[in-house]
Amino acid sequence: MKIHVHIERLILDGLPLGPGGGARVQAAVEAELTRLLSSDSLAEGGIAQAWPAGGAVPDVPAAAIRLNAGARPAEIGGQIARSVYGGIGRKP
Repeated sequence: MKIHVHIERLILDGLPLGPGGGARVQAAVEAELTRLLSSDSLAEGGIAQAWPAGGAVPDVPAAAIRLNAGARPAEIGGQIARSVYGGIGRKP
């Protein structure tokens, strides 16, 4: 099973990430989404079983996240990924 994720835009407004921080957040989002989707595809009732012929989700509503002061890019990316993953849902 192949999973392709395309995130058109990710706005990180007002976060003091420092040089290269945005790229580290992006890498963390990609890594955590890959982990979540890969483990879900193997689970009973997971994506692979819910979408045996594939499918597309044009928009994914993601819940707001709360960051602690001094959160590192890896933590930020992980929270973003889990929020997006929670909004993916299943085919009706």
